[in-house]
Amino acid sequence: MAQARFYVVWIGLNPGVYDSWEACKQQVEGWKGAVYKGFATREEAEEAINLPPENFIEKKAPEHTGRKKKEKPIPPEVIRQALAVDAACSGNPGQMEYRAVYLGDMEEKFHFGPILGTNNIGEFLAIVHALALYKSRGLDWPLYSDSRNAIDWVQKKQCRTKLERTPETEAVFERIESAERWLRENTYSNRILKWDTKNWGEIPADFGRK
Repeated sequence: MAQARFYVVWIGLNPGVYDSWEACKQQVEGWKGAVYKGFATREEAEEAINLPPENFIEKKAPEHTGRKKKEKPIPPEVIRQALAVDAACSGNPGQMEYRAVYLGDMEEKFHFGPILGTNNIGEFLAIVHALALYKSRGLDWPLYSDSRNAIDWVQKKQCRTKLERTPETEAVFERIESAERWLRENTYSNRILKWDTKNWGEIPADFGRK
């Protein structure tokens, strides 16, 4: 078999064709669910990038994660090169957690919690976490959230929670302060888009506990 000289990244930081393993590695290393393959010629790689990776890579059986995949397909108007974030909370306040799912492969990309807090706080922190991740990796992707409150709080750079600060909630308030500080000290051009739950179904990062 000819030695690979060109690499196709279907799912990674920046999908595309790369002419060295080092360049390819930068796009897939540390990226959960990355899909890539080497080809002997650029012509083969350029053809492959426009086709499903399953045509070239044997698909492995998915690992059981305890969460069911959403049955409803992603609408065509949704941008697939993007993260969707959501939060869940058992009680209000209660044990809160949040996560992000990459719409390109529907895999979880980060998860935080549980920690004592509220759902709105989780939605706010999830957006800021995603924006910080985008900035650290130089990504201009948009971001989806189904929370108007959280989007508004991020735009105003302040988490307007009514949760009382107590010794029990100190940990989440420290995280809020860190997020607000990041918003004050950083700029970003990523679009924060409202997920249209009515027409699209639950956001893919939903924890499925409703």
